Amino acid sequence: MLEKLKHKPVLTIIIVVGLMLLIHIDTLQVTIMEARNFITAREMVIDGNWLLTTMNGEPRYQKPPLPTWLTAISSMIFGIKSIFGLRLPAILMVMFTGIYAYFLSFELLQNKKQALVNGLITITSFYVIAIIIEAPWDIFAHGFMLVAIYHLFKLFEKTNDYWRHTIIAGVFIGFSILSKAPVSIYALLLPFLIAYGITYKFRNLKQKSFSILSLLILALAIGGWWFLYVRYNDPETFAAITNRETSNWSSYNVRPFYYYWSFFTQSGLWTIPAFISLLYPYLKSRVKNLRVYRLTFFWTIFAVILLSIIPEKKSRYLMPVLIPLALNTGFYIHYLIDNFKALKNKKETIPVYFNFGLIGLIGVAFPFGYFFLKDNLEGKYLVWFLIASIFMFFIGLSIILQLKRKNMSNTFLLVIGFMVSAFLFVLPLSKALVSDNYQPISGLKEASEKENLNIYKFNYVSPEMLWQFGNKIPEIKLSDSTYKFPKEKKFGMLANGISHEDQNILKEKYMIEKRQTFNLNVSNPESRQYKGRLINDYYILTKK
Repeated sequence: MLEKLKHKPVLTIIIVVGLMLLIHIDTLQVTIMEARNFITAREMVIDGNWLLTTMNGEPRYQKPPLPTWLTAISSMIFGIKSIFGLRLPAILMVMFTGIYAYFLSFELLQNKKQALVNGLITITSFYVIAIIIEAPWDIFAHGFMLVAIYHLFKLFEKTNDYWRHTIIAGVFIGFSILSKAPVSIYALLLPFLIAYGITYKFRNLKQKSFSILSLLILALAIGGWWFLYVRYNDPETFAAITNRETSNWSSYNVRPFYYYWSFFTQSGLWTIPAFISLLYPYLKSRVKNLRVYRLTFFWTIFAVILLSIIPEKKSRYLMPVLIPLALNTGFYIHYLIDNFKALKNKKETIPVYFNFGLIGLIGVAFPFGYFFLKDNLEGKYLVWFLIASIFMFFIGLSIILQLKRKNMSNTFLLVIGFMVSAFLFVLPLSKALVSDNYQPISGLKEASEKENLNIYKFNYVSPEMLWQFGNKIPEIKLSDSTYKFPKEKKFGMLANGISHEDQNILKEKYMIEKRQTFNLNVSNPESRQYKGRLINDYYILTKK
């Protein structure tokens, strides 16, 4: 089957991503980072803030606007409230990233089968998928940069006719900067250049110096104009935000140097193969193209080292590492596809049986999850569970059987099928697990309009709450001692806890009636995922 699919690699990648992510795109709750981005996109469309970007009416220059523009345009097509429309551009970028992982791999290896394996590993690596929910703008920055790296490689390797690659590389580096400033230059491009220098030696670079200079000018022009525009039009706010963001690199979420050392676990299903692919002494004598293996190996290692140098660390910052890691893992998977039937050494076979056998066992055991979920499985959710059980059981059983036959080509494709089935049939079940405490705020805007009440916020209202409300909510408490009370005699107010001192101040001016509590937690209060910031009390305040 893999032999047939290698002749239609782009279509294969598009179908796999489409089945995984497009069908139930709106199932998962909007996350805090998504909410911030979606609010900014909404205010672009409604208020026209396309250049001086805002969130809840306040300047938001922390993130460059290119991904937000694409999201806003998509929302204009599908509707400003459409989660499908808002998430679609990021999902298309996953496809784009997988396709260029294939293109770069094929350019390096001239092997369609291994290049397709690399592309499929890329799009099924855990954090490549998770990033489109947790921090969706990252996939744009790194996806655009991967295109630039592909054309940079072509530029470096060609001896003539390379101006097309110069222009495309410059444009896409610019797009990456316009998506997340220089983050991808540091996390993806710089380690690639170091690895390329070690393995390919930058031959004939002098004759391309003018092309490289042109590339840099083009990249800076495309990537930097927005920063200059904002700096000129709102210098004080821009400077304050820039200083705050810069200081966070050394004072916020500070972690030790070794915090990222378990980076290969972020590849999810490919954790063990990814780890083994990093065992350079073991794999260097087993790969067919040692120079390319050294390139992907050093690219991965230097990406981790460079990220580790920065004091501020978060798991999601590892996402760009998964791109070279996927290409590196592909060497090990391809080695298994070609040689596993002949392997006799248990030190080589046991990790393979354990990794893929475990995935198979999870699939076979999935139907028994009914005994843990039966209280939540009613109506359509029971139907979804039965469908999911059938697919997961038979795919899991097939993985075990193909593994027993030592057919790694089919085993690999079945693991891809396992991932697709999980998104297609298991993901809808997440809505069956929503806590009874969940109380959305989506109807408050319409209800308040019927009562002719404006809504204000006091202290903290989460971005998720603001997004679901559907409009801007002005702040009453501007600082510890500064208040901006509404002029209306009667208004609504959302608050996440009110101190005793603030209660006294409010009671002096208003009669306060608590109407409702909104709670966007989908998990139970006992869960570690339960967040107090997702709870807001709703009050009606009337002037005395």
